[in-house]
Amino acid sequence: MADEAIQKVEITGSSIKRIAVEGALPVQRLSQEAIAKSGATSVADLIQALPAMQGFTIGAVAAGSNSGGNTSASLHGIGETYTLVLLNGRRIAPQGSGTTVNLNAIPMSAVERVEVLTDGASALYGSDAIAGVVNFILKKNQQGATLEATYSAPEAKGGNTWNTSVTYGFGDLDEDRFNVLVSYRHDEQSKLRATDRTFADSSYLKFARGGKNYIWDRTSTSAAPAGATVAYKTKDSVSTAFTPYLEMTGECPTGFDLTTSNARACGFDTGSTVEIVPQSKRDSLFTKGTYKLNDNLNAFAEVAYSRFDLTARIAANPIPISIAKDSALYNTYVSPYLTPAQRADVKSVTANYRTTDFGLRASNTITETKHMVVGVEGELGAWNFESGLTWSQNSIDERYTGGYATNQGFKDILANPDFNPFATTQKPSVQSQIAGAQFIGSIRTASTTMRGVDTHGSRELFDLPGGKASLGIGGDYRTYRYEQSPDSNGTSKDIYNFNTSPAYDLSRDTYGAFVELLAPLTKSFEMTVGGRYDAVKAIDDKLHSKTVGKKDSANTYKVSARWQPVQTVLIRGSYGTGFKAPSMLDLAQPLVTAGFTAKKFDCPYPGTALCRAEATQYNAMSEGNPELQSEKSKQFTLGFRVEPSAAFSFGADLWDVKLRNAVSEITEAQAFADPVKYATSFTQYIEPSTGNPYYAFKKLSVNIGKKEYRGIDWDLSANHKFDFGKLTAQLSGTHMLHANYTKAGSDNIYTSNMDFFGDTNEVTFRNLMKLTTTLDTGRLSNTVTVNYRNGYTDAAATVYDVATKKEVKDFRLQVPSYTTFDWQARFAFDKQTTIRAGIKNLFDRAPPLSLRSSSGHQVGFDPRYADPMMRSFYITGNYKF
Repeated sequence: MADEAIQKVEITGSSIKRIAVEGALPVQRLSQEAIAKSGATSVADLIQALPAMQGFTIGAVAAGSNSGGNTSASLHGIGETYTLVLLNGRRIAPQGSGTTVNLNAIPMSAVERVEVLTDGASALYGSDAIAGVVNFILKKNQQGATLEATYSAPEAKGGNTWNTSVTYGFGDLDEDRFNVLVSYRHDEQSKLRATDRTFADSSYLKFARGGKNYIWDRTSTSAAPAGATVAYKTKDSVSTAFTPYLEMTGECPTGFDLTTSNARACGFDTGSTVEIVPQSKRDSLFTKGTYKLNDNLNAFAEVAYSRFDLTARIAANPIPISIAKDSALYNTYVSPYLTPAQRADVKSVTANYRTTDFGLRASNTITETKHMVVGVEGELGAWNFESGLTWSQNSIDERYTGGYATNQGFKDILANPDFNPFATTQKPSVQSQIAGAQFIGSIRTASTTMRGVDTHGSRELFDLPGGKASLGIGGDYRTYRYEQSPDSNGTSKDIYNFNTSPAYDLSRDTYGAFVELLAPLTKSFEMTVGGRYDAVKAIDDKLHSKTVGKKDSANTYKVSARWQPVQTVLIRGSYGTGFKAPSMLDLAQPLVTAGFTAKKFDCPYPGTALCRAEATQYNAMSEGNPELQSEKSKQFTLGFRVEPSAAFSFGADLWDVKLRNAVSEITEAQAFADPVKYATSFTQYIEPSTGNPYYAFKKLSVNIGKKEYRGIDWDLSANHKFDFGKLTAQLSGTHMLHANYTKAGSDNIYTSNMDFFGDTNEVTFRNLMKLTTTLDTGRLSNTVTVNYRNGYTDAAATVYDVATKKEVKDFRLQVPSYTTFDWQARFAFDKQTTIRAGIKNLFDRAPPLSLRSSSGHQVGFDPRYADPMMRSFYITGNYKF
């Protein structure tokens, strides 16, 4: 019988095709079975559960943001913008003006395997691969069909999910000269309300620590009935804030609490109204056709499409309303509670009203990703090569579907003499106007379009003592275009107290070329040397007919080696450089509104005219910096693998990344703590509804920072055969050694997020671990997965000490470690039919208490670090024919 040909494959991190063995670079691989055992229902769930992943964006952040449910990958806490995501080895269109890919764009049902390179790869892939690469490799040359369906439901209320998929392939490349693969999947996620979980159901959070009772008050004085704010003409006079209902009745309305910071004000529980997991639907389609041109060449075309429809709901809209001095409302609800001196000095009066009668603010975002590649792959003479043309686009349509008032409709309500912002309920004549005053429609559309061409190839060159030397070369050219347009009917003229979305039309070109040489110097030792040149052109701002920034270029290199002194031991290492180009908005964005600060702050310049009356979330503004340059990095890895027998293996890789010229941004905490030093971080914001000017925090990026990250990725695998079956255990983790970065505005004052909620509003965990144990007894297998995350020091918060009746500033919780157990049983009826059933969070571990105020509107826990679903059950059926 003739020997089977040994197939050479391309491994993520190298352009050279070779026999698939453990290489010089640390690559983590997830097979189809590993993906199925994880119980993950989305690509984001799968990737973000890896111990090497930290610092990513989760879909739940969509509650109260315009992210559209964007999810991302981020290796080692270095950041999502430093992790490159590929589809079949190629870039796909990012979401936004940078290069961060929304994982919702990946068609999960078509994924064959995932390769995660946990080392920098700029010398091969160019910008953004400083932390590493996640490569989703899709199925090909499949024959037959696969049907699969999953249903999942928490034991507690809310958050049910289900999905169904079909994958069909026909044609055999060797026999029929063609293959066509089609894969379609539909997912649905139902909403989870804050009131469905006791740990997330209130903004007025009572807790105990160290034998003391505290209150963390995140309620809002923007409410119905409204709070009142009075500003004065006299310079340095502090504004007055109070709730007229409280002053009139001596108590707060039902459902309100007396605020801990102001005994004259009542707070509305906004957190109880939030949907902590938004509802969503996803449709994804992947199709690939391959045609065998001859024995050596294949032509292929692939199309991926995804549509992600997400609706997020948060508390009703807060709307400031001007109250005229000496009006009936002023004379009844404001004037009686001012001193004579205050009445004589009144400059303006604002009712802090919340449109609860309009319902929750609901934003519906439809995100579409379209990705097309046509190309040729195969052998030309001595060369293995591939070349392709890519067109890829990510687009967003953001719509308001409830809770927002039209400009004219709300002005008509204000003109109605029956309207009273200080009343608990509005009269029927006002209620009848509300339905007609609802704004329903699109507020903006945005898209990022990437067009590119790439080619690369490899071949053997000459003999060395260890075998043939191999050469890899390649290059690529890409054009990115980022566009955003406010809807013509969704502007500040159409929506009350609304800031029109800014318009952009930015584009730039990038190109690069690389060369890579693999040299097996002996039978046991080989080296790989690679280098790349990249150029990032200036930005073409088409709206303003100007060029922003200037051309930036970078030369990067990488040297790696593997030594296998004996068959059971492998030692490997690498050293290289990397770079990351700024996003187009980082460079070319004009000064625009950018939401609010994450936390409440006192006025930065007390007593001045632009102050708010009390500690509050100030408006935020953002502006690009055309002088930004590319960030640079140096990194190394050093690792080993030991496999004394087929039943046991162990490996570890020490990695280190140092960034210089890093983009640094003055944080809101820094600016408000020292507003004199950071005066350039403040600007003026004009409130649309009242025309009143206030201070706003301005975000501006500069190249000044440094970052240092170091850690160890490790894994252990063991198996043992019993008479009744085979037991397999896999334990993996990441142990962080350094997570240091310079404070914004400094290049020599370092701080850290290590087990600490730092300046960047996130935590870098020292230890993340995952243990997967499977007992396979033939047709039945049982898998138990344990996920561990260590404890940390929480964000600084201002809390109220119940005993002393005083506020405690900069209070930090010690958040405990978080461990969950998952169980899954798989039963194979036959070769065609498989059923999986499982329980996630088997012991119903609740998310630990957190007082963080960023990354979504959820209160009482951090949705990035703990799952609010609690114990949930799922069942999956798979049928092949």
